[in-house]
Amino acid sequence: MSLDLYYHPYSRAAGTLWALEEVGVPYKLKVVDIMKGEQKGPELVALNPMGKLPTLVDGGVVITEGAAIALYLADRYAAGRLAPALDAPERGTYLRWAFFAPSVVEPAVMAKNSGWEVKEISAGWGNHASMLAAADSAIAGRQFVLGDEFSMADVVLGGLLRFLIGFKQIDATPTFSAYVERLEARPALQRAEARNQAMRQELGLQ
Repeated sequence: MSLDLYYHPYSRAAGTLWALEEVGVPYKLKVVDIMKGEQKGPELVALNPMGKLPTLVDGGVVITEGAAIALYLADRYAAGRLAPALDAPERGTYLRWAFFAPSVVEPAVMAKNSGWEVKEISAGWGNHASMLAAADSAIAGRQFVLGDEFSMADVVLGGLLRFLIGFKQIDATPTFSAYVERLEARPALQRAEARNQAMRQELGLQ
């Protein structure tokens, strides 16, 4: 059964292609013209009340939120290869850093760049400096989040760090830069990037 990804190459769904390419199962792209606001149309809102991308449909199952989609794909289609077993000791580390990306890294960056006035004790993301130090600790001295073993946690955390560095929203520290270089050597990421690029050209977005 094919997976259907509601997608636009200039949306977060572009990153979901990497997760799909890593698991290696067939999928179809359902292009949503976000420039025209189609993500707020009845078809997508019926699936995802937020009217946002990515939205993945796997048979009768609907999954939204990029990190949730990635972890779902790993558990369902690549358990033991991209996701530690439920009773594996490394499962905790895997979940910890996968959830750290959208829950701490992204809001901390947005808070700093937008000048939000928040109380550190009240904000779930703490502060920008402690976020960066924690993210560094997740990969410092190791190849990937789980050590020498690549996992879907690297797609989630590493994908976000790669995006933020690419758009100069965080500094490209030696630790982060070396990590991103290792990720960019992944054939699945290269295939995803090629498909995103092809879709941009097909849609006349370049």
